[in-house]
Amino acid sequence: MRLTLYTDYSLRTLIYLGAKDEGQLSTIQEISDAYNISKNHLMKVTHQLGLLGYIETIRGRGGGIRLAIDPTTITIGEIVRHTEEDFHLVECFDKENNLCKIAPECQLKGVLYEALQAYLAVLDRYTLDDFLHSKEKLMALLLGE
Repeated sequence: MRLTLYTDYSLRTLIYLGAKDEGQLSTIQEISDAYNISKNHLMKVTHQLGLLGYIETIRGRGGGIRLAIDPTTITIGEIVRHTEEDFHLVECFDKENNLCKIAPECQLKGVLYEALQAYLAVLDRYTLDDFLHSKEKLMALLLGE
């Protein structure tokens, strides 16, 4: 299973915000510079994370973004489910566009579905907080210190 850049950037944004001191504001530019990733992509990511209630956005001079909820309540599986477009590992997972002739008898789709569920179950066991135990080291790496 391969995650989209959108999900990757969502997870990285949440890790960045979680590594900051509680309540401290960050900017999209700051996160973009820290990870050396597109500011335009991050704008889309932070917009959705805000709509989902994971981050709080403060507009205007001195504004920015920060985590809106406790990182111990945010599971990685939840983020992945909210940010991935679909989980069509193979064509037959997409019922509307499936043209595979063997789909009605294929046993592979059941195995792949089971694997997908196991993958998501593992991600559900971890929260954002599990990745924030070395906040100082994370920030030093991100800020090039």
